[in-house]
Amino acid sequence: MDALTVHLEGTGFWSPRWADWNTAARALRGEAAAAGSAAKPAALALPPGERRRAPDLVLLACEIAAQACAAAGRAASDLPCVFVSAHGDLATADAICSTLASAPREVSPTRFHNSVHNAAAGYWTVATGCHAASTAIAAGSASLAAGLLEAALQTLDEGRPVLLAAYDVVAHNPLAETVRVRNTLGAAFVLNGEPGPHGRATLRLRHEAQSAAYADAHEASNASTVALPLLEALARGGPATLRLPSGVHGSLLVEVLA
Repeated sequence: MDALTVHLEGTGFWSPRWADWNTAARALRGEAAAAGSAAKPAALALPPGERRRAPDLVLLACEIAAQACAAAGRAASDLPCVFVSAHGDLATADAICSTLASAPREVSPTRFHNSVHNAAAGYWTVATGCHAASTAIAAGSASLAAGLLEAALQTLDEGRPVLLAAYDVVAHNPLAETVRVRNTLGAAFVLNGEPGPHGRATLRLRHEAQSAAYADAHEASNASTVALPLLEALARGGPATLRLPSGVHGSLLVEVLA
C-alpha cells in the first residue's frame, strides 16, 4: 500500500505509573523518575453517576480520550472516534462467565451492558454529545496498528480530525492464564490529514508484508504495551522508525517525523 501521512495534534495517556502524557513523556525521555498515579483514571468527561457505574476499562478510555482532545484544542463533540482494545473489558467478561458457571439466572443486566466491545465508545459519545461516527476495533496484539490505519484512512478520506483511543486493562482470575495483558495502559491521539497550528508530530504509515514467524512472535507479546515504542519516539520528538504487529499478514511501518 502507498504510505499514509497524518499529523498528530494531541496525545493522551494513563497508566498506574503515569497519570498523563506530560508525566509519561518526561519519564520516557529519562528526565524524571516515574511517579505513581491515582488508583483509577479520573474520567471527568463522564457525569458523576456514570463514573460510579462505569468499569475500569471505560474510565481508562474516557480519560485518555479527554486528554488527547484537550491537548489538540479540539471539541470532543466534533470528532469521529476510533476506540481500540485488544480484548475488551476482561473484568466484566470474567464476572459474567463466573456467574454463568455458578448461577446463570443472576447475570447482571448492567454487566451485560458493559460487555459489548463498543461500550467505551458509547459512554464517550453520550457524555460528550458527539454525533460523529464511532468505530470499535479488536485485533489482539495487532489492535494498535489496525486502529492507526483506520483513523488515518478516516481523516484522509473525510478531511477532518479523528480521535484514536487504544487501551487495555490487566487480566485477572482464569482469564489471566490465557490473555496476555499484564499491564493497564491507554494512549489516545488526535490525528489530522492536514497540518495545523496544533501539530506535534507527523506520522507516515505503510503496511509491510512479513513472514508468519514475525507475526507469531508478536502474538506472544503483551498487547497493552505495544504502544510504548511509539510513545517513546513521540516523547523524544523523532525522527524514528518502528514496526507494529498487524497480524499474520505483516506489520505496520511507522515513521515518526520531527
